[in-house]
Amino acid sequence: MALNAPIGTNQIRMAMLVSLGMIAAIGSVLGFQYIGGYIPCELCYLQRQPYYFVAMPAGFLALLLAMLGRPAFLVRLLLLITLLGLLTTAGIGAYHSGVEWGFWPGPVSCGAAVDGITGTAGDLLSSLANTKPPSCNEAAGRFLGISFAGWNVIVSLIMASMAWHGAFGRNE
Repeated sequence: MALNAPIGTNQIRMAMLVSLGMIAAIGSVLGFQYIGGYIPCELCYLQRQPYYFVAMPAGFLALLLAMLGRPAFLVRLLLLITLLGLLTTAGIGAYHSGVEWGFWPGPVSCGAAVDGITGTAGDLLSSLANTKPPSCNEAAGRFLGISFAGWNVIVSLIMASMAWHGAFGRNE
């Protein structure tokens, strides 16, 4: 199907599902971080960037334009851009999973970012002595044997397939 083919309920449905999926994915990782206390490593933060700067803006805009009946080419192009962002985060997640399983080395600089440093220098030194920053080669946790990075790959590929279906699928 061509990018300039008319859009229908399929494009609206896929844009909606992808947008809701991205909200759930990012909401989950932020929940694990701020409620669960899981401190992300450098590669964890890197996996979020395609969501924040490519996939989510393009996906939400595709949904909005599809609902407003705007040009089909633009809606399908935005879904394609969403697809590329999701494939990028899936690729980073696959790399990160390989680092966690010891298939290849991770970046030398991989450690935790520190947010909101407050207090005195003594407080900082005390907190550094008691806090172990996460390493990219150690999964913070696993669910069904799969780390957060691995789940990002699975979820991103599912959403990417929906974005593909929205960009190139028939309108209904």
